[in-house]
Amino acid sequence: MALLALLAACTTEPSRIAVYQKEGFEPDETFSRLFDASVEETCEAARRALLSQGYRLTTQVHDFVSGSKSFQPEGEVHVQIVFNVVCAPVGTGGKLATAYVSAVQDRYTLKKNPNSASVGLAAIGSLSIPLTASGDSLVKVGSETIPAGRFYERFFSLMEHNLRGLSGER
Repeated sequence: MALLALLAACTTEPSRIAVYQKEGFEPDETFSRLFDASVEETCEAARRALLSQGYRLTTQVHDFVSGSKSFQPEGEVHVQIVFNVVCAPVGTGGKLATAYVSAVQDRYTLKKNPNSASVGLAAIGSLSIPLTASGDSLVKVGSETIPAGRFYERFFSLMEHNLRGLSGER
C-alpha cells in the first residue's frame, strides 16, 4: 500500500511555482539605461522614439512619458502596448540620467452578445419577433509586462539616436 501511495504521489502534477518566484532580478536583464544627457533631454528622446513608432502619447511631464499603440494581429484579437518611461537624474551635476522603461501588453478578444426582441401588442397579446442583432465588445483576456531583452534594446538604441539629434539642435 505504501508503494502505491508513493507511486501516486510521483505521478501527480508538479506543484506550480508562483510567478513572483521566477523573478530573477538579474543585473544584466534591466529595464533601464544610463544616458549622457539631462532628465529633460532623456525624456524628450523617449517621447520622440515613441512618436516615431506610432505610439499615441497619453501622459507627458518633464520626467515621465507614457504612450500606447494598438494592434490587431488576428480578426477577433486586439493587442495594446502601453509604454512607460521614467527619467531620473544620476548624481548632482544633472548631466546624466537613467531611463527606466516598462511596456505592458494587454490582449483582448471580441465577444459577441446576441440580442433578441419581443413586441407586446395590447389588442393581440405578446408577439415575439426574432430580430437578431449583436453587440460586440472587447474583453481583456491577458496582460503581461514585456520581458527585458531585444525589445527594449531597440528602444534604447532609438533613444540614443534621438539624443544625438537633440545635441545637434542646441
